[in-house]
Amino acid sequence: MADDDSASCVFCAISRREALADIIHEDELTMSFVDLRQFHPGHVLVIPRAHLADVRELDGPTGAALMASVARVTSAVGRTFPNEGISLWHSIGPAAFQEVPHLHIHVHPRRTEDGFLRIYPGTLENSAPELRADIARKMRAALS
Repeated sequence: MADDDSASCVFCAISRREALADIIHEDELTMSFVDLRQFHPGHVLVIPRAHLADVRELDGPTGAALMASVARVTSAVGRTFPNEGISLWHSIGPAAFQEVPHLHIHVHPRRTEDGFLRIYPGTLENSAPELRADIARKMRAALS
C-alpha cells in the first residue's frame, strides 16, 4: 500500500480522476468503470479507491463496500446486457494474469459455450477425497 505504488497506478489515477475512464458508479470507498476490453459488451471493473494490491490486503469496511458495489453492478450488468450467466473474478499475481497491481473485480456477462475463461483444462488429478480432506485441514490451521 505504498504511496509510490498508488502514484504510478492507473486505477488510482482513475479514482483520482487524473486518467480517463467510463465511470458507471462511485461511492466513498469504491468505483466501477467499463473495462477497456469487451469480449462481450458489459465487462465492468469494480475497484476499491484505496490502493490495495489484491484481496489479501482488504480490510473489513472496504471489503463490505466492495462486495456491495460488486453486487449492485452485477445486477445492473445482468439486466442491461445479453447474457446466460455472469463471471466474477479477481486475479493475484503474474501466474493468474493480474495485469494491474490494484485489487479489481471483473464483472463479465457470459454466453453459453463462449469459451471465455475456460477454467479447467481437462481431467483433474488433484481431486481425490483424501487430498481434499488434507487441504481442508491445512486451511483450518492457517485460519486459526
